Amino acid sequence: MSSSQESSYLPATTESLAKAQEAKDASESISILYRVIQDPSSSADALRTKEVAITNLTNYLTKENRAEELRNLLTQLRPFFAVIPKAKTAKIVRGIIDAVAKIPGTSDLQISLCKEMVEWTRAEKRTFLRQRVEARLAALLLENQEYTEALTLLTSLIKEVRRLDDKLLLVDIDLLESKLHFSLRNLPKAKASLTAARTAANAIYVPPAQQGTIDLQSGILHAEEKDYKTAYSYFFEAFEAFSALEDPKAIFSLKYMLLCKIMVNQADDVAGIISSKAGLKYLGPDVDAMKAVADAYSKRSLKYFETALRDYKSQLEEDPIVHRHLQSLYGTLLEQNLCRLIEPYSRVEIAHVAEMIELPVDHVEKKLSQMILDKKFAGTLDQGAGCLIIFEDSKTEEIFPATLETISNVGKVVDSLYMRSAKIMA
Repeated sequence: MSSSQESSYLPATTESLAKAQEAKDASESISILYRVIQDPSSSADALRTKEVAITNLTNYLTKENRAEELRNLLTQLRPFFAVIPKAKTAKIVRGIIDAVAKIPGTSDLQISLCKEMVEWTRAEKRTFLRQRVEARLAALLLENQEYTEALTLLTSLIKEVRRLDDKLLLVDIDLLESKLHFSLRNLPKAKASLTAARTAANAIYVPPAQQGTIDLQSGILHAEEKDYKTAYSYFFEAFEAFSALEDPKAIFSLKYMLLCKIMVNQADDVAGIISSKAGLKYLGPDVDAMKAVADAYSKRSLKYFETALRDYKSQLEEDPIVHRHLQSLYGTLLEQNLCRLIEPYSRVEIAHVAEMIELPVDHVEKKLSQMILDKKFAGTLDQGAGCLIIFEDSKTEEIFPATLETISNVGKVVDSLYMRSAKIMA
């Protein structure tokens, strides 16, 4: 801060705060609050007033989308942090970091801000605050898909927090680790981390939002294992928790609930869930997208399915969890349709099959070759003639496996008798 700014400070009093609130615009209020914070007084009343001024200033800067100023504010406040309790410092720092997060397009700034604060907290030996900022940094790195750096940070952080036995922070970190391993497609480690989070959560009171996050992650992992019924129950628990808190994550829980219903062949239940009292509250593009998929699945129509994927691309394809399961569903639906279409034929042109199913020829040809390799039906592709040749299923006589089993058993008896005779002769 420059000497001219220091000389123009305002006394840290309630009158100065009132003056900031009565200012004609946000810029003037921000200017006044900066001057209040610069008051050198360190009396108890002045410190309390400055804390309120920092909170108000943070709110104004957030509304004005001034992310860089929020970052600079944290640096400017370091002398102030030296004269207030560590718990209050932690509250202010986390509040400003949360404020920056509310401003769109600031993920890189948040990462650099967290790294700066980690360095400062390490230098100041503020372990409690450093651990929480590091956990926040790991979450940001995960969002930015910087998995290696996030995993390195979490591995060292977990060891440290386990030694201190800070259960609440441990739940957060274990949950983060589970999400990270899931993103890296390491399902066993994702499940192990989630179990560790549940164990830590059982020993303490967990806020409803955090419990909802645990249930949401449990549902995601069960869905990945194709256990959609259990996943649905977890998503439902998460949805109830987030809905009560009016948390934006509620819409994701509802979307995954509807996805589970479609995946267990109960697409007709989707309309009922959407029209329920809880479902009506979240009507919008996400719910419409799942309804379109459910309608396509009920009609067994690939055309409607592809239309839904195209019309609701951001809701379906840009959500990695929904996209992964819908890919599997699309594959199943395509196989069912192809099997039904080729059933009457022993030889059929691939172009004709593609025309009937309303899909590109190369796409159909690729899928048919995959189905033949997976032994979904017996046949071969004559690519020269552009035809699919379907073989009749050669039914094996039941007597053949039984005969082979009998011969195998006789062989074992002969071997046993030979071993016995060898022992007698010896």
